[in-house]
Amino acid sequence: MAEDDYEDYGEEAPSKSEMKRRMTALQELGETLTRLSDKQLARIPLEDPQLAQAVAEVKSITSNSARRRHMQFIGKLMRNLDPAPIEAALDTLYREQRESADRFHQLEELRDDILAQGLKGIEQVVTRWPRADRQHLRQLVLQHQREVARSKPPAASRKLFRYLRELQEQSSD
Repeated sequence: MAEDDYEDYGEEAPSKSEMKRRMTALQELGETLTRLSDKQLARIPLEDPQLAQAVAEVKSITSNSARRRHMQFIGKLMRNLDPAPIEAALDTLYREQRESADRFHQLEELRDDILAQGLKGIEQVVTRWPRADRQHLRQLVLQHQREVARSKPPAASRKLFRYLRELQEQSSD
């Protein structure tokens, strides 16, 4: 390479180790893309159609050595792209997944609190969601208590969770 090729890097060219770290990082980013579902991948801005096709092809490769070579090919294609939009889209995707998991866990805790408190726990739900059906909640809590007493599977607990999730979804609309 001529010295003119390094003008973008300032005074001196990047070291061989630095270049290798950058290429490895791009290959790892490409590997992350291959682990996404089709629905998730559709949300990632892949401007290069050859890269999008290469990422899609990985799912059909069963040979380990062929997969490794294909991942290196994806890494090579990634060198020609700006990784910032892809990384930003992945960050957004992962943040949404974390937020969804957090909401799920909060609902589980709320359900467990309601069931532990019995009929008094219904007030938590009515306070949080005034449109909640108090009678339906009461029936689910009483059904749960009967199931526990008879050592039955927790069907009412699951129904209560689904109802709480419906209430949460309705309030976020």
